[in-house]
Amino acid sequence: MIPKDPVMLLSFVNLKLRDFYAGLDGLCEDLQADADEIKEKLGAIGYHYDAERNQFI
Repeated sequence: MIPKDPVMLLSFVNLKLRDFYAGLDGLCEDLQADADEIKEKLGAIGYHYDAERNQFI
């Protein structure tokens, strides 16, 4: 299950991207998550997805 809290979500997603996935789309496909929803939640706390780094910064 994906965390609801934005700070916990940030930690969870970045860990998964670093250790298991080459990109956000692969993570979302495996976890049946909506990439736009994740981007929106993390954008609300000042983070955006950097595809080159494969992490939210």
